Amino acid sequence: MSGHSKWSTIKRKKEKIDAQRGKIFTRLAKEIIVAARQGGGDPDANMRLKTAIQRAKEANIPNENIKRAIQRGTGELAGANYEEMVYEGYGPGGIAVMLEIMTDNRNRTAGEIRHLFSKYGGNLGETGCVSWMFDKKGLILIDKNETSLTEDDLMLLALDAGAEDLKIEEDSYEVITAPDDLEKVREVLSGEGVLIANAEVTMVPQNTVSLTGDEANKMLTLMELLEDHDDVQNVYANFDIEE
Repeated sequence: MSGHSKWSTIKRKKEKIDAQRGKIFTRLAKEIIVAARQGGGDPDANMRLKTAIQRAKEANIPNENIKRAIQRGTGELAGANYEEMVYEGYGPGGIAVMLEIMTDNRNRTAGEIRHLFSKYGGNLGETGCVSWMFDKKGLILIDKNETSLTEDDLMLLALDAGAEDLKIEEDSYEVITAPDDLEKVREVLSGEGVLIANAEVTMVPQNTVSLTGDEANKMLTLMELLEDHDDVQNVYANFDIEE
């Protein structure tokens, strides 16, 4: 499994469990709050907010919760003042790891994340130490079992909609887009009846590093713990592990 593709599949399965605990609700609410604070409360004029609302609806977050999150972001309702930041570091075997953070206490968060890295054979690094190894892309995941289109037909449809590439995984298709084209391509695919499993702007590693044995186990454990941290919105890594 690779850091950006198969991990996304694992993450989607985890998110179903997280939703039961309310964790995914909290993360998506944070994203809506920050998006509204930075770009205003109108999703038609704020693409980041529009994407966040779409993901919240896909996670079955009630419309009233979405509305309150927007109002917190615009200042109509009081709420925590979340700060965005990116942490970079190395996991077991020198794996490059990037984390997107939203926190109302950066000192607490930094200490907790540093502890997790150290416990599982990694370390936090300086800003810019691994970000150059990733490209920011839009990623649309389509379950092979949920589409009747052939690989060629889906490729043509995606490319005509403005996608950059289509990658074939064991059980899914990955449509790669420029970040700004994600919503446009998603809307075209959806309009043609393609069921979208997940769509998000992500960091795709330029190359991957193979892990085996103890290092592989430590890396997967570290990824799970980072994903579970309340202040971590997204985790990206360039590992590759045999099934």
